[in-house]
Amino acid sequence: MPGRVEGKVALVMGGGQTPGDTIGNGRATALLLAREGARVFVVDLDGDRAAATCAEIRREGGQAESFAADVRQEADVQAAVVACVKAFGRLDLLHNNIGGGLSLGDESAVKMSVEAWDRVFEVNLRGMWLACKWAIPVMQEHGGGSIVNISSAAAHHKYPRVGYKTTKVAVIGLTEYLAAEHAGDMIRVNTILPGLMETPMAIEPRVAEGVAREVVIAERNRQVPLGKKMGSGWDVAYAALFLHSDEARFISGVALPVDGAMLVSG
Repeated sequence: MPGRVEGKVALVMGGGQTPGDTIGNGRATALLLAREGARVFVVDLDGDRAAATCAEIRREGGQAESFAADVRQEADVQAAVVACVKAFGRLDLLHNNIGGGLSLGDESAVKMSVEAWDRVFEVNLRGMWLACKWAIPVMQEHGGGSIVNISSAAAHHKYPRVGYKTTKVAVIGLTEYLAAEHAGDMIRVNTILPGLMETPMAIEPRVAEGVAREVVIAERNRQVPLGKKMGSGWDVAYAALFLHSDEARFISGVALPVDGAMLVSG
């Protein structure tokens, strides 16, 4: 049977990952898209981490290329899109997995510095818009495509840090705007709202603050209604695979929670 994204070219922004014991959303998505037939162009701030994802894809027999880019720099984002098209001839799927909070200096509204506020917005929102800005014209040339932006269930929950919360709400707005604006171009745009995930980006910064790993994991597991256990990067990856596939051909502008029933549980 052909894969669910057979013959597609996928650009995965944020396809490396923070070092840790588990797999991140971006790396899991890059691997899964490759397993389902896509050629994958992996972009990350850390070129070595992007290359490591590509190495895993190639070990499984897939096709992948890596690229180092800082999404805060428009020239870097443009260069990544150009390099993807040069490597694979087209661009069908854009997966925006860029984001951060604690690592960027996020804080409460009364404690956060202006510099940290700007960093969070540059990475979480402006970088995502820039990727869409440069990818959409390529998709228009080839008759359409799919974009998936990673927001967060924090967009609809009480959350202690203002930068992450605010930008993840804005990602939903960006997604809805793009979905309406480019429906006539046959470009679908959706967003995923991950809940509490056992990924390196979620766990490692909290451990670095001095909280014991087992305490971090136990406290996060306790908050998940579905089975009292966090999700994994694979849960986000499978949701992304569906939204990028032709099975979701009539779906655009949605915000899909992948959160173990947290949003509906109050």
